Amino acid sequence: MISDAGYRRHFVGVSRVGCECRQRIVCRHGRMSRNPMPVNFVPEDQREHYGRYSTDPDQGQLDRFFHLSSTDRELIARRRGPHNRLGFAVQIGTVRFLGVFLPDPSDVPDVVAAYVASQLGISDWRAIENYPRDGTNRLHAAEIRAAFGYRDFTNEDSQAVFLGWLRARVQIGAERPSVLFDVATAWLLEAKILLPRPSTLMRTISQAREESNARVWDELAALPNRVQRSRLEGLVVVDTGARSSPLDRLRRAPTRVSAVGLLGALTRLEEIRALGVGGLDVSKIPPSRIAALARHGVAAKAQTIERMTTKRRIATLLAAAQQLEIVATDDALDLLDQVLNALLSRAAKAGKKDRIQSQPAMDSAASALSKAVQILLDPPEGDVTVLWAAIIGQVSRNELEAAIATVARIDIEPVDAHLNDLMSRYSSVRRFLPTLLRTMDLRAAPGGQSALEAFTALNRLEGRHTIRVDDVPMDLATAAWRQRIEGENGVLDRRSYTFLVLEKLREGLRRRDVFAPGSERWGDPRAKLLHGAAWEAARPAIAAGYGHHLDAREQINALASELDDAYHAVESRINDNPAVRIDFVDGHAKPVLTPLDRLEEPDSLIALREAVNALIPHVDLPEQILEVADWTGCMAKFTHISEGSTRAKDLDLSICAVLLAEACNIGLEPVVQPGNPALTRARLSWADQNYIRSETITAANARLVEVQSKIPITTAWGGGDVASADGIRFVVPVRTLNAGPNPRYFGAGRGITYLNFLSDQFAGFHGIVVPGTLRDSLYILDGLLEQQTSLQPTELMTDTAGYSDQVFGLFRLNGYQFSPRLADIGATRFWRINREADYGSLNELARHRINTDLIATHWDDLLRIAGSLATGTVKASELLRVLQGGGRPTPLGRALAEYGRIAKTTYLLAYLNDESYRRRILTQLNRTEGRHALARNVFHGHRGQLRQRYREGQEDQLGALGLVVNAIVLWNTQYINAAIEQLRSEGFPINDEDLKRLSPLAGVSEFSGETRRFTV
Repeated sequence: MISDAGYRRHFVGVSRVGCECRQRIVCRHGRMSRNPMPVNFVPEDQREHYGRYSTDPDQGQLDRFFHLSSTDRELIARRRGPHNRLGFAVQIGTVRFLGVFLPDPSDVPDVVAAYVASQLGISDWRAIENYPRDGTNRLHAAEIRAAFGYRDFTNEDSQAVFLGWLRARVQIGAERPSVLFDVATAWLLEAKILLPRPSTLMRTISQAREESNARVWDELAALPNRVQRSRLEGLVVVDTGARSSPLDRLRRAPTRVSAVGLLGALTRLEEIRALGVGGLDVSKIPPSRIAALARHGVAAKAQTIERMTTKRRIATLLAAAQQLEIVATDDALDLLDQVLNALLSRAAKAGKKDRIQSQPAMDSAASALSKAVQILLDPPEGDVTVLWAAIIGQVSRNELEAAIATVARIDIEPVDAHLNDLMSRYSSVRRFLPTLLRTMDLRAAPGGQSALEAFTALNRLEGRHTIRVDDVPMDLATAAWRQRIEGENGVLDRRSYTFLVLEKLREGLRRRDVFAPGSERWGDPRAKLLHGAAWEAARPAIAAGYGHHLDAREQINALASELDDAYHAVESRINDNPAVRIDFVDGHAKPVLTPLDRLEEPDSLIALREAVNALIPHVDLPEQILEVADWTGCMAKFTHISEGSTRAKDLDLSICAVLLAEACNIGLEPVVQPGNPALTRARLSWADQNYIRSETITAANARLVEVQSKIPITTAWGGGDVASADGIRFVVPVRTLNAGPNPRYFGAGRGITYLNFLSDQFAGFHGIVVPGTLRDSLYILDGLLEQQTSLQPTELMTDTAGYSDQVFGLFRLNGYQFSPRLADIGATRFWRINREADYGSLNELARHRINTDLIATHWDDLLRIAGSLATGTVKASELLRVLQGGGRPTPLGRALAEYGRIAKTTYLLAYLNDESYRRRILTQLNRTEGRHALARNVFHGHRGQLRQRYREGQEDQLGALGLVVNAIVLWNTQYINAAIEQLRSEGFPINDEDLKRLSPLAGVSEFSGETRRFTV
């Protein structure tokens, strides 16, 4: 393992980066200097690009900003000499492109001067070097301003217009200052207002944000009455003898899965609701502003909030209280689901155990009854007396009676078997039931109405001793349940009825037929779908954007034609495809695929890999992180949770150290350096609490992905349009709600799955934390729709676990190709639309028919699902829970499955027909496995176990792991690319096919001594 001293050695200062090994190879950028951390909210690299040419304009930008119109030409023609005309024309294009006049107008990229010169018929674009700088350029700039309406930023009218726009923008959103800086720059360009100095613009933005914040605080602080304000103020007061404030206590989520834990979660929810602010109307304030305040209020220390001004403190606590009510509701329902699941699972196991233990008695009874029945089937001649004598000769009457009693006792319905154990656990349920009934506000869709009515009736039973069956709804009770529930004289068996209602309530909640209004995880996904005027307005654009027809029959006809073509394409070459054959098993056609052979490595690839490895420097992980942070400026994406714009000195060093500690799962101690102000425990803890969170990690990761995509070598690996998703499992040994059991992965404990999304350029662009090992298919489309990087993958590859007909349907509806690797293609059904079509040798394979009428009936709703997913109003994982209906799909869910079967069959046929396609899927999934191996190697502390108790902590730590892995991949990619360029310059023979098989993940070694090496 890498020692504590090994980590500390690398965090003694930003400038201490080992350049000795780098002298063996030159970076593509040509420099490795480390820039000082910006003191303002705009990163230094962003300010360097402000009002100047940072790169050459591309052809589209040249055509847009530097094309000379007839008006331009008339004004330019008044200049004397080619150098004046060229300089004047370049100034016109420059102010349009950059929003400023350069002090030296000739300081432009060569492509700009050449592009403008060609339009003016000037043969030598270098004539711009003779453009005078004696004041003529400033006179020309003034003339251009007057001719085209450009205004100074200091102009009173310009200020008024800009401030009006800026204040409105700040008021409706919670954008970070650095983002506002970019947006404001673009607006000024469009408005023809010359850009001010960056410090002036930053100061103006800061003032506008402060004014907007003050207005929001005023509006929120005015909402609660005197009593409510007093309750909110009391949240941050630490009572005498107490160790923490009420706010600290209320934001601690439950971790214990038990009846006592559930009671605590419900009590917490009651206490939050008792503040009385959940119903206050904050709709006039933009949700993004409320969310930003709530995020700060929930995460900040109570002492920090207490030190705020009165209005800001009340506003922050109000937003935090409303958010905490949502969170507490979700936590309570999470815990209810897990407690009921544990009760029912234990009961089912106990019932199964009882039946196994009673098996010998059952066998004995069956033997006795069998002997009697055999005589009855072939009775002896004579009367009943003779018959009985024959039976008694084989088995006595007492034995027969005992056998009948045994069968009656043992051969009962399964529901009764598990109820026997449940009844003994009723006292546990009573611990939380009264509070649950009193606290939980639930609603229901039509499918869950019966469960909700029964739950409401259960509440009415509280305090009553004798209840009759007629007093409660019995729609949920099957015949077996009724035998338990209906006591003597029509009296209700309260225990049995309670367990019936709770079991059905749990089923309804899981299907979201029963839901909690306002809840984030247990709300109603149907309510989030586009509807009414919003849907009617979006409907044509959604259909056109995804290539769908508005008319259902036109859409089905197009799909039928596509499916026919796919069948005919496979059938036409199946006899020439040695990897595929059709076998018949039990009279049914089954496709059989020959496994792919392993690709051998040619000598040229081995030689290339060795040559690249010899050039790449071996450096330690901390150094890699610091170096990548310097290249990319990604540390600027880590903003303070309060949205403050200032940054502490050497903050990037502190953040890098925290990210390393989180990603390696080692805690802060190994990276603490008391002699360095940026690496003290207090500083690192402060940075962790205020800067490391999911949205900042996501923003920083997007920056890494963007930088990597521009490195030339990545184009040999892929175009960024293909991705894969797979889960890496982590044991969670601490008590937590956000984990689940699975003996295969977690042994006797519990754990979580971190679902990774990897592009074909090796960049991890998203990650989702899933409790236990829930099916990947619930979440894989979420990853594509939610990711915030510059990549736009259109095809996703997964293992078989991610497969379902409905997932195929959702992917196709939203314009994505779903490509799972199939473990057993022979067990998969192939579907057809055209009943009369002749597919030759594939006819027996295509024996299942799509129900196109069901698709046509629900086509508009299917389009509405696509539109809602595209606009982000609802998540795919939420919808799938509803549509799947817990194994009983809704009509819309069945229509989606039918639609998905068309996409699935088209994919299966391509999978059969094209070996290169199958190999491409395998290659991409192997890349994901390689990334998992690297992540395991990095996440080495505490035996690789995740010890975060709360969902947010798990997401933040695994997000940090993903970010660090991406930094390693980017570092390797950069140096691989530099090595390739150097080898080419030295005449080393390089085959394009070999480049495709290089990997920034391969050859990852284990820990050794005080260093960790990540090489090609």
